[in-house]
Amino acid sequence: MTEEKRITAEACVAHLHFSDKDYLRLGTRIKCNPAIKSETDREALRKALSDGRIDVIGTDHAPHLMQEKQGGSLKAVSGMPMLQFSLVTMLEMVDVGVLDLPLLVEKMCHAPARLFQIKERGYLRPGYKADLVLVRPDTPWTVTGDNILSKCGWSPMEGHTYRWKVEQTFVNGQSVYADGVVNEQVRGQRLEFDR
Repeated sequence: MTEEKRITAEACVAHLHFSDKDYLRLGTRIKCNPAIKSETDREALRKALSDGRIDVIGTDHAPHLMQEKQGGSLKAVSGMPMLQFSLVTMLEMVDVGVLDLPLLVEKMCHAPARLFQIKERGYLRPGYKADLVLVRPDTPWTVTGDNILSKCGWSPMEGHTYRWKVEQTFVNGQSVYADGVVNEQVRGQRLEFDR
């Protein structure tokens, strides 16, 4: 249980998804700190996620422009835009048995809210902010430049076909995303903490 630990740990979606074999295909698009490691390292992270040593799943979202990712490993900046594809990537891991759906919700919603003592977030409860994502399984779609929403305009997931699709997203009970369109009129609220 996160509350009983004095040291907590986070794993990023990219480290749970990619391995060093993906450098051949993606190069500096997946350069990040710490670096993407071997399949053995990835499997160890996945095991630590499922056995409780890793408490939360993060995105480490870094929407660098493509020109900033050029120049080889010594010059390219670290980080990648993973926010938009974090949930559907983790749902793929549910499909292959890395973790189950309740544990995914725990690691991406409940545990971060508890760990950082975020007031009225992270759960579906009366009086809490209604932050929801509605997903549909068995709805194949492929990441293309046309459906990337990050302002940087690229993703290491481009060309990847997902089986899960985000249908709608609500923040504070207001629809902010539906049918592939972001509602620019809705704004978030400042987080409050129970500390």
